[in-house]
Amino acid sequence: MKFNIVGKNIEVTEGLRAAVEDKIGKLEKFFTEDTEVHVTLSVEKDRQKIEVTIPVKGNIIRSEQVSSDMYVSIDLVEEIIERQLKKYKNKLVDKKQGVGYFRQEFIDKDYMDEEEVQIIRTKKFDIKPMYPEDACVQMELLGHNFFVFCNAETDQVNVVYKRKGNTYGLIEPEF
Repeated sequence: MKFNIVGKNIEVTEGLRAAVEDKIGKLEKFFTEDTEVHVTLSVEKDRQKIEVTIPVKGNIIRSEQVSSDMYVSIDLVEEIIERQLKKYKNKLVDKKQGVGYFRQEFIDKDYMDEEEVQIIRTKKFDIKPMYPEDACVQMELLGHNFFVFCNAETDQVNVVYKRKGNTYGLIEPEF
């Protein structure tokens, strides 16, 4: 695995780099050698956060963990990613689209499906053209944490969502 480790408000020491490569390196049993792993370590007050992103064809495997100790966060993130891989293995390697990124042993091994992804409700609604700021207001009025709308500026379907710290995010399609 090829590691790309960066720090925000923290110096990536040899000890941290070794801990990340050792712990996240355990995931190598699932991936091929040339798989890239993007790791961001950050500190905000007493919050030690690690974000791990592993792009594989058509999918992104990602986890973010926060604790008061960076080494604990590193341990947690590895466990979460391994659980995600085992849970969604059949979806990830379905139709051989992501096979080039995974080791054959991982592809061949059966893992118990904890729960099959199941859509239990479908909603339909009119999408009105509006500006992202208006969509945020509408989302707040509905008491939701995300809102789908047609962006009046781009005429594309966008999503606004509520972030931590009472801020908002906008998701736009990229072509």
